[in-house]
Amino acid sequence: MAVPMSVEAGAPVAVIGAGIMGSAMARNLVAAGFTTRVWDRSASATAPLADAGVVVEATAREAVADAAVVITMLSTADVLDAVMFDSGTVDAFADGAVWAQMGTIGVPATLRTRDRLAATRPAVRFVDAPVSGSKGPAEQGQLLILASGPHAAAKPLRPIFDVLGRRTVWLGEAGRGSQMKVVVNAYMSILIEGVAETMALADRFDIGHEELADAIEGGPLDAPIADAKLHKMDRGDFAPEFPLEWALKDIDLAIDSAGDDVPPLLAALSRQWHTAVAAGHGREDISAALLALR
Repeated sequence: MAVPMSVEAGAPVAVIGAGIMGSAMARNLVAAGFTTRVWDRSASATAPLADAGVVVEATAREAVADAAVVITMLSTADVLDAVMFDSGTVDAFADGAVWAQMGTIGVPATLRTRDRLAATRPAVRFVDAPVSGSKGPAEQGQLLILASGPHAAAKPLRPIFDVLGRRTVWLGEAGRGSQMKVVVNAYMSILIEGVAETMALADRFDIGHEELADAIEGGPLDAPIADAKLHKMDRGDFAPEFPLEWALKDIDLAIDSAGDDVPPLLAALSRQWHTAVAAGHGREDISAALLALR
């Protein structure tokens, strides 16, 4: 039986993927005193992390070697497969390590990843732990972590998750975290599209955006993320915190997970956002949903 490894005993943490979320995680971990390694296929993404004290590795295999915890924050299931399995990265995991898969890849892909790892590296514990939150919460260590997997993995992950998030919810066996994530992101996306369409309707009635905000704020219809995106849209600030193309990916993952009985509002939202991404707004913030209505 593999001996569990511990970051508290000085074993490194590896972060695979240094985009908006992964880079924020790596910065917070090294600032908290953890030996932190990172790999990303883009050198421009990892160079600033080296200045912050993160060890930048040339390959993902080198990053995970001897790491007690490996965090993956990659964009899609195909990228995850290519980096972790096709390139042999899982073969470099230490026995007793914990793999925290924190990117959003959907339920079927999560279960395939769990089963593929179990077949090839049974001594590595797999935790499905997608997060709710965007750039700001990631940088502030205020993510909501939706964790699922073996109970034995909770203890070695606790000090890591305490740095990365404001709260960790354990939901049962691996896959339950990804189920909750697609549900939570569906809710969030519907809210933000609602804000965009409400603002477009207000414009037609010549109702000012601040008037609209004043009518909603502090009442039963108020929601923090809706309020934040309303003001972001009002400023015309579409700098990416959570890019629209990522939000669309999550909506399509929710639709794929729903089977034959696709929720009609999500189906309509997917069509609307595919149009927005095709118009060139995919790399902009999710608040750029407003631009597709103009």
